[in-house]
Amino acid sequence: MDVLPGGTATFLLLFGLFLGAFAVRSGLRLARVLRLVRSGERAEGRCARRRVIDRGPDMENRYRTEYVFAFRAPDGREVEFTDHAPGPFGFEVGAPVRVSYDPADPARRATVAGPGSWGPILMPTVFAVVLGLFSLGLLAGFVAMRF
Repeated sequence: MDVLPGGTATFLLLFGLFLGAFAVRSGLRLARVLRLVRSGERAEGRCARRRVIDRGPDMENRYRTEYVFAFRAPDGREVEFTDHAPGPFGFEVGAPVRVSYDPADPARRATVAGPGSWGPILMPTVFAVVLGLFSLGLLAGFVAMRF
């Protein structure tokens, strides 16, 4: 009994497209971070705080640590932002970091990626490559089943 119309071929197509969407999202994140590292403004910042997010009792990894970084913009205001996957060991509160940011929107477009903190580049790269290859394999299986 087929659950989906078209059976296995439809599953391969839908799951391949689903994973492909995540691969594209990770690739876009990687491009934004690389653009900030290459041509963004630089500032000295610090790890402002570390907070633990409770994702709910039904989650396998219930708690997740999120790092909030802060730096002073050229206009004097204190800007805070979170960055994804700061690294395998995280940061201590108060630890100095180098921030690359877009002066047009520093709170939304900032990263700590660079020397000493390659996590914001490494994680999107791994996701984009692994999910992209897996997605291509599923889509190739779909094409092979259809012809």
